[in-house]
Amino acid sequence: MASITHVAIVICQKTSVLRIICRRMSSAVHSQSQVDFLNGAPHRKHPGVTNLKTLRIPEELQRAAQSIVLSAQIKGLSDRAHSLTQFLWSRKRPVEDLILRQRATSLEKSVLEKAKERREEIDNDHIKMKVLSELKKTTYHWTPMRFDEELGVVYMAARLAGGYTAVRRALNEILIRDPSFAPHSLLDFGSGLGTAVWASHSCWGGTLKEMVCVESSGPMNVLAERLLKDDDENAQPHIKQVYFRQFLPVSPKVQFDLVVGAFSLSELASKKDRVETLLTLWRKTSSYLVLVENGTKEGHQILMEARDTLLKTREQTALDSRTASVFAPCPHEMTCPKLARLPTVPCNFHQHYHPLPLPGSPVRQTETFSYVILSRSDPKEAIAGPDWARLVAPVLRRPRHVHCRTCGPDGQLHHVVVTRKKHGRDVYRCSRSSDWGDQLPIIQQEEADPLSDSE
Repeated sequence: MASITHVAIVICQKTSVLRIICRRMSSAVHSQSQVDFLNGAPHRKHPGVTNLKTLRIPEELQRAAQSIVLSAQIKGLSDRAHSLTQFLWSRKRPVEDLILRQRATSLEKSVLEKAKERREEIDNDHIKMKVLSELKKTTYHWTPMRFDEELGVVYMAARLAGGYTAVRRALNEILIRDPSFAPHSLLDFGSGLGTAVWASHSCWGGTLKEMVCVESSGPMNVLAERLLKDDDENAQPHIKQVYFRQFLPVSPKVQFDLVVGAFSLSELASKKDRVETLLTLWRKTSSYLVLVENGTKEGHQILMEARDTLLKTREQTALDSRTASVFAPCPHEMTCPKLARLPTVPCNFHQHYHPLPLPGSPVRQTETFSYVILSRSDPKEAIAGPDWARLVAPVLRRPRHVHCRTCGPDGQLHHVVVTRKKHGRDVYRCSRSSDWGDQLPIIQQEEADPLSDSE
């Protein structure tokens, strides 16, 4: 009896040893297959990390902005800045004429039917007035932003730091994934206060030699120049070779390495204007076109409209025949899966930042924005970057597993539960160190569960 027990114990011990060996071998295989993507970097700095720590605008820019705000002496500046922020966040696209006519026709038909049911006399003028009244109540009244010096200062207090943050975060995607990119020229369309110039300079100040700002508002151009000169018209600008223009040159003969359009497409009066402007910007792009908008449904839809326009148009010019490809944030070139889901949720990202230190301002704020970067690269010559899924929601870290909601290269949204056993030590640790907006090396479709509509 004792010998049987001894044999059983030996078998159990051998089985346990075999299990440990198998687990270690499996872990080694995972590590061997996944360790290459790290290139010696720690897990918290893996190649897919593009998020930044809490951003602060450059010291020179902050000092100049504070000086301008102080000298302006605007009453109720804090409240006006808050109101303007809310207004810009809720801003929508202008209603297209075709849609407006369709609504008017539908309303007229409805009024006529109700009049017939009540056996009322049909008065065309009365019907017309009723239709117009109803249209005014139900149609978004879009008006172009018109800045004077005072409103420009209010806008500076409200949006300078947030606008800089969104553009800087988008540019960081290029900085991280294409370290060889060294732009010599920049075109900033709808430059406003020149935040794209400051953000680009913080990334590539050593190589940028020409920066052209296109802004139709004269007062905004004046403020942007004052910011560059530390609010001293006799001083030399902190960033040299910056040129201001009120109109976008149409000729495609001159191209720029980097073209930025931040919060500007949404300020155009119609879809036709947006498409024409977008195509002009693309003709002027030699490497990257960066578009940024508010992280709202409107902002996201404007960007997807622009993305699809350039991908479908495949416009080729005599000067540059290279077509557009999506660089970020989408890991695919199919229709955005978030647009196909109900209710529609925008694809947006967050970045923490320190606002201007003005009375009543918080210590830290969060900028919510959407962006798209298009590259003028031939697919065969595309920059080698991790073809990974993009995190489109906050990462939920739990004991021994991590919940990741991603957009994958297959053009679908996925909910992946990452564990060390299933995905390997490196992928698991990278997942725990990643956050919303980063990329992850979890591409296997069989490991992903489609997101439900309720999530």
